[in-house]
Amino acid sequence: MSNTATVQSARTVTMQLPENLYLRLQQTAQATRQSLEATVLRALQVGSPPAWETAPAEFQADLAALDRLDDAALWRTARTRATPALMDRYQALLDKNADQTLSAEDRQELTQLRTNLDRQMLLKVHAAALLQWRGHQIPPADKL
Repeated sequence: MSNTATVQSARTVTMQLPENLYLRLQQTAQATRQSLEATVLRALQVGSPPAWETAPAEFQADLAALDRLDDAALWRTARTRATPALMDRYQALLDKNADQTLSAEDRQELTQLRTNLDRQMLLKVHAAALLQWRGHQIPPADKL
């Protein structure tokens, strides 16, 4: 039985990339301390990094910034949780809203809390998707 390694042939491909895609791949390569070539090859093997362009406009800059984070920072983002006190306040405001007893100040606070919690949720999910794209195993949400 022969112990010779299987040699895969490689082909060179030259192509033009849109600037935004090139920048995202370059930023990912830097963040993961890999070569651009390795990052492009990974992208071709598993698809592109998760897109943020389809998110609501007010969240796109925050999501785009995740592309430049290293894995440790992405894990911190993916594991972020709202404090129990914040969630209690949010629930109290939701209850007042259901009872139609919200003041104008409460309504403004509820809107701000909802926006902040939506942002946090989108950042967590996007960070987890980026980590998975980078080859990490992502535990179930309740184990993060």
